[in-house]
Amino acid sequence: MHYAFNDNAQVKFSDNPREQEMSKYKSHQQGKSHQQVSTETVNEAANIARAIQKPNQTKEQTKLIAQGIQKGIAEYKKQQKNKAREQDKLKKKITRQQKALNQEEKTEAKSQCKKSWLAWILLIMSWLGMALFLVLTK
Repeated sequence: MHYAFNDNAQVKFSDNPREQEMSKYKSHQQGKSHQQVSTETVNEAANIARAIQKPNQTKEQTKLIAQGIQKGIAEYKKQQKNKAREQDKLKKKITRQQKALNQEEKTEAKSQCKKSWLAWILLIMSWLGMALFLVLTK
């Protein structure tokens, strides 16, 4: 059994292998600008529609239900994709902020290190100057 959507976004149920091959060929030729629905989603929607099918329900009604289910699945996937994209953006932003903070800390630590060396050098020079002064004044 093969399920495919035609140009009018209607589900096509087919047992004929030749029709299955033709539908694959047509779907590759169409080149639609919007995102194509995966065959897995189509099959899943058709299976769900058949599972909840009422006894007196026509094939057309089942097709419409399958379309609705498929649109719901596509919308859910779209929402999840957008949610994942937003989470990735947030992670990247946090990572950039952490890197900037780490660089600030490193430069601050280097400047403090330079300042401490300067203080020690000045201290040693002052002691040497004092010792030299005491030696020369005796």
